[in-house]
Amino acid sequence: MQRRFVIEAVLVATYGHLLVPSRPIDYVVPYSSIAELYEMRDGADPVMDDPDDDGHVKAKINDLIAFFEDPLNRKKIEKAMQVPWRESSPLLLNEMIQFTVVHGVDNAHYGETFDPIETELLLTGIKLHIPLLSDQFEFQDRLIEAGVPVQVYDIEDFEFAVEEGISTEDLEMSNEP
Repeated sequence: MQRRFVIEAVLVATYGHLLVPSRPIDYVVPYSSIAELYEMRDGADPVMDDPDDDGHVKAKINDLIAFFEDPLNRKKIEKAMQVPWRESSPLLLNEMIQFTVVHGVDNAHYGETFDPIETELLLTGIKLHIPLLSDQFEFQDRLIEAGVPVQVYDIEDFEFAVEEGISTEDLEMSNEP
């Protein structure tokens, strides 16, 4: 059974183990986080502290940008961008990984507590009833403090989330009135 996670695109480029899952994965990515890849690639600020790591991650960011710019993938993304909260058709990276791009629309509902990309991540998780993957402890703490009704896994717990984590069906059942 395929697992779905909401994630920022840059995390897939940063954490190599996300590209070798033990089961099929669908990474659901808000479009705004794809746009952020260009800023990270072209910006003067390093993505990683270590220069060698920074060069490696920027190369992976370039690979991910090229994947999203592939003509077939770009066409699927453009179609999703026509309607708010529409999901793209699956973008197949390989037999184990696919991406789904969501045309998230920032909503002020959580705007005071979270930045626009964080807001789109959590709203995507809520709307689609799927958990988030994050590497930011502060973001995870704010989610808990704000009582946001979304499951979040730390990147370090990725294998647990894939193997034993809450499935989409579990989340849908827990969100029923």
